[in-house]
Amino acid sequence: MAEPAAPPPRHDERVGETIGRKAERKLKARGSRHRGVWFGLGMFGLVGWSVAVPTLAGIALGIWLDANLPSRFSWTITLLFIGAVLGCLNAWYWVERESRHD
Repeated sequence: MAEPAAPPPRHDERVGETIGRKAERKLKARGSRHRGVWFGLGMFGLVGWSVAVPTLAGIALGIWLDANLPSRFSWTITLLFIGAVLGCLNAWYWVERESRHD
C-alpha cells in the first residue's frame, strides 16, 4: 500500500520561503564589493560635472571681468585655467572618497 502524499504547503509557508530567498539575495548583493555599470556611469557624471561647473563659472566670471575691468591680460583665460584646476581637484577628492569605501 502506498504512503499518503504530503499535503501541499500552505500559502503563508510559500510566502515565507519567497521572502526568505529574496532577503538572502539582497544580503548577498549588499556584501558584494562589485559595483555595477550604473555606479560607474554615475561616478563618470559626477567627475564630469565637478570639473565642468567650476570651469564654466570661471569663464563666465572672466567674460564679465574682461567687459567691466579691462587689463593687460585676459581674465577669461586666467579664470578658465583656475576653474579647471579647482574642478580637477574637486573630482580627485570625490574619486578618492568613493575609492575609500571599497
